[in-house]
Amino acid sequence: MSENFKHITVLLNEAVDQLMVDPDGFYVDGTFGRGGHSRMLLSKLGAQGQLLGIDKDPQAILGGEQLGSEDSRFSIAHGSFAEMETLVREKSMAGKVDGVLLDLGVSSPQLDDASRGFSFLNDGPLDMRMNPEVGESAAEWLARASEKEIADVLFTYGEERFGRRMARAIVHERELKPIETTQRLSEIVAAANPKWERGKNPATRAFQGIRIHINHELDDLTACLDQALEVLRVGGRLVVISFHSLEDRIVKRFIRKHVRGDEIPKDLPVPQSMLNQRLKAIGKPVKASDEEVENNVRSRSAIMRVAEKLA
Repeated sequence: MSENFKHITVLLNEAVDQLMVDPDGFYVDGTFGRGGHSRMLLSKLGAQGQLLGIDKDPQAILGGEQLGSEDSRFSIAHGSFAEMETLVREKSMAGKVDGVLLDLGVSSPQLDDASRGFSFLNDGPLDMRMNPEVGESAAEWLARASEKEIADVLFTYGEERFGRRMARAIVHERELKPIETTQRLSEIVAAANPKWERGKNPATRAFQGIRIHINHELDDLTACLDQALEVLRVGGRLVVISFHSLEDRIVKRFIRKHVRGDEIPKDLPVPQSMLNQRLKAIGKPVKASDEEVENNVRSRSAIMRVAEKLA
């Protein structure tokens, strides 16, 4: 794993403080990344505490294996957090987990390493896979997808209002020459964007949409939240850090759904105890402080939500 790409963990203390309910408990870091949250958790765990890390990225797994060799309380699993329930069951800890942490999105080392193909700022092969060993790269998908499919992805996952124009340009340009680098894709979508926003690269939303699609990020998040609720013990905590509105909307709606419980007709007299309320929201959504944003501009869009399992 290269050490040239620095990662600054967002909302580090805030997340760990909210997650930690029992120093000798069992915790899951569903997005190990470069291990910032995991290391802080381990520093607060007691001798009997255990922490399972999960990540898709092979480079993150190398770091996790190194951490596991240094601290026997930690173990790492290579996979998606959408497989959390299976991975926890392998540890015989289903229904006994004290806390689940999810720090969503792409990490700084992934963005900064041009060879990963995530960034429109650094030219490299157009890959975008969090696990480069599995599935279709962005270049492969763009080479075969229909214009409508590309437009739908840009609009739905990138929230790009000029998605149709960009998709049309991509299909036209790929007929002239394969789109295989981040720079070429960036130039194509930037040229198709008629209204550049001040302070925002015109390729930002397109790259976000394609990355989310390639990695099945929102589908995996939805699956993971359902599984997290099942693996947590009563009183266990769910802590989720999101970086854009699509992720946060899914998390907010999930928590709200299980805070309210079953939907009952308004005129039906049902006691609260029968509503099957499974979560309690803890505090208000937390954002990075001005000081943190000043030190790490990528934290400016972070929002953290916390819930506790009731049943």
